[in-house]
Amino acid sequence: MRVRQAVVMVGGMGTRLLPLTETRPKIVLPVADKPCLWYLLRSLAMGGIEEVILACGYKSEIMRRTIGDGSDLGIRIEYSYEDKPMGTGGAMKLVEDRLDETFVAANGDVFASIDVTGEIARHQETGAAVTIALTPVDNPCEFGIARTDDEGRILEFKEKPKPEEVFSNLINAGVYILQKDVVSEIPEDTFYDFSKDLVPKLMSEGRRIQGYEIDGIWMDVGRPRDLLRANLAIADAEYADRDWKAPGCALEGSIYMGPGASANGSRLTDAVILSHASVVSSRLDRVLVMDGCEVHGAELSNVILGTGCRVGKGARVSNAVLADGTVVKAGEVLDGDRSV
Repeated sequence: MRVRQAVVMVGGMGTRLLPLTETRPKIVLPVADKPCLWYLLRSLAMGGIEEVILACGYKSEIMRRTIGDGSDLGIRIEYSYEDKPMGTGGAMKLVEDRLDETFVAANGDVFASIDVTGEIARHQETGAAVTIALTPVDNPCEFGIARTDDEGRILEFKEKPKPEEVFSNLINAGVYILQKDVVSEIPEDTFYDFSKDLVPKLMSEGRRIQGYEIDGIWMDVGRPRDLLRANLAIADAEYADRDWKAPGCALEGSIYMGPGASANGSRLTDAVILSHASVVSSRLDRVLVMDGCEVHGAELSNVILGTGCRVGKGARVSNAVLADGTVVKAGEVLDGDRSV
């Protein structure tokens, strides 16, 4: 049976991404001039999904204006609004009467450019109640981890284990295939987490929870350094062969320049310059320059500049995340002491 529908939970506030999320929900933060969520939506569209329900919370109107109706990807996007935070399971419960018998669900706060077709096929082959996308990471303590048998069935699942509790480096990547009947297990009008509450309940009942190790780019974009890393990953994956027009510039590492962006007489190493931003006579090393910024005669290292920032001549900025519209005066030295 063809799977045509997805629910994406996008209600989070993104507090670890402050100050960037003061003005926008984190899922619309830019990755190479596209909203972070766009790449997951593209993956769903390429997997045959036709309809996506976005379960919204924080700053949902900004999200709706930015994401739109999905026509650019050939899908239809509908919106569901929470009056109060309901958790990932609670968000699904709110749209239960709109769900197909089999559907995709995903956490919108991950950056994912993956092939979901194989996950759907594995779900149908195994007759699982839930199939969970899995991916290996170096530090699994921040995620839910899974132990599987030779057929990929999940035998043990634990959320955010302590170091001494880690039994696997395979973590929950936040992309699921579900049978609608499991949603009936979620209580009405209750904050309920899908992976913490529902998955253990289903496993205790003997329902089959299948694991599926995914290919492609996957990152948890929860912190500023993750947002920068996602931008650099897309620069590498999709723009590595681009001949950037940057007069007098030395370009090294991963580079992206958006529509209307310019760079002149500068040294750029692992730098992403979004639309209509300009960099002149500067040195940038691991830097994300958001749209409309101006950097002139400055040195930036491990920095994210929010929309419309201005950095003056002789300024030096390092280890910092600057809010939209920040002005760094000429000659100013700023070390934000923040991991980027």
